[in-house]
Amino acid sequence: MVLGFSIALIIFSLLMILLVLLHKGKGGGLSDMFGGGAMSTGGGSAVAERNLDRITIVVGLGWFASILVLGLVLKYQS
Repeated sequence: MVLGFSIALIIFSLLMILLVLLHKGKGGGLSDMFGGGAMSTGGGSAVAERNLDRITIVVGLGWFASILVLGLVLKYQS
């Protein structure tokens, strides 16, 4: 059980790093590298950015839940 949640935590952590780097900041960010800067004036980028926000929130909640469950499992494991 500990191994499963540890693997899930690693996967969620890597996904969080990737998703945060894809967000467009004040200066652009890595999303410009993947074509986000070319479509920044179009209406489609607002939908893509909103979906990226939602995906980041869901992955963040999964990351947080993995940490909580792993902590509880390790605390009560004897």
